Amino acid sequence: MSAVTSVESRKIRVAVVGCGEFGRNHVRAYKELDSVELAGVFDQDAERAGKIAQEFQAHTFPTLESLRAAVDAATVAVPTIAHKKVGCALLEMGIDVLVEKPMASTLEEANDLIAAAMQKSRILQVGHVERFNPAVRAVEPVVNRPLFFEVHRLGVFTPRSLDVDVIYDLMIHDLDILLALVKEPVEEVKAVGIPVLTDKVDIAHARLEFAGGAVANVTASRVSTERVRKMRFFQQREYISLDYARRDALRVGVRRPGPQPEFGFEKLPAPEVEPLRAELEAFVDAVKTRKPPKTDGAAGRAALELASRVMESIREHSARVQPVAHSGSEKG
Repeated sequence: MSAVTSVESRKIRVAVVGCGEFGRNHVRAYKELDSVELAGVFDQDAERAGKIAQEFQAHTFPTLESLRAAVDAATVAVPTIAHKKVGCALLEMGIDVLVEKPMASTLEEANDLIAAAMQKSRILQVGHVERFNPAVRAVEPVVNRPLFFEVHRLGVFTPRSLDVDVIYDLMIHDLDILLALVKEPVEEVKAVGIPVLTDKVDIAHARLEFAGGAVANVTASRVSTERVRKMRFFQQREYISLDYARRDALRVGVRRPGPQPEFGFEKLPAPEVEPLRAELEAFVDAVKTRKPPKTDGAAGRAALELASRVMESIREHSARVQPVAHSGSEKG
């Protein structure tokens, strides 16, 4: 029996490294998959790991090294700054890895993760969970040279993911999806962002122009009074609206143009599945079949690179406006 056949014929042994909010969700979702055996959890905070293990009747690993030979695959849900260190360590052990987004703190660290996966012939998937949202999956078949996007991802303040700017926390989801839908390089980035409640950028807006002429306006906030997660885009004679929260998509087409136009409304068929569950199912399938996941290291790096360009544009804008703010305060 070949190694691939033996992996395909048995349950995949998985572990979750990092037992914060994201890690807990991964543990829950893995427990619901019949194709998976949850081998256990690990966190540097043994008490936190113990609470998750008790909640889901899971084993706790005493060290990261103890995962070696004990699991086939693992989710990395530690703080972003540790993604490269933990991810590369697991890949070196021969363990397939799903690393949460953003895949790393820097492009150099992303390169190291990709290189480690290639060297060990391991699966590396990046946790861009919105790619598995039913709304996104519904519009993928009908995308036909879109030329204008309006994207809003607004959330109320929560004390999580505050180790990164909102671009890497929230906006990166939409940057990843835009790259996947347009399939062209971004030629120009203009962005503005400001800290509100933290010392990081909490609200940001970016304007992206793609090589083929498509333009996207993207807004992300974690200090809003309401939760909005929507994308709208326009292509020839039609308008398509996605609601990430409702997990549905509407297609509005022009049936008859003119001074008295007729419109057609179509709710696009969308699979009824939790995005995280679909993401983990795709990861397990990649582990079994050894086929590259659609949110592989290259996709994760591309999203991180675009997010870095947005962040650089924000810094350039801040440098221009900062002297004005200072001179104004000095006059007072």
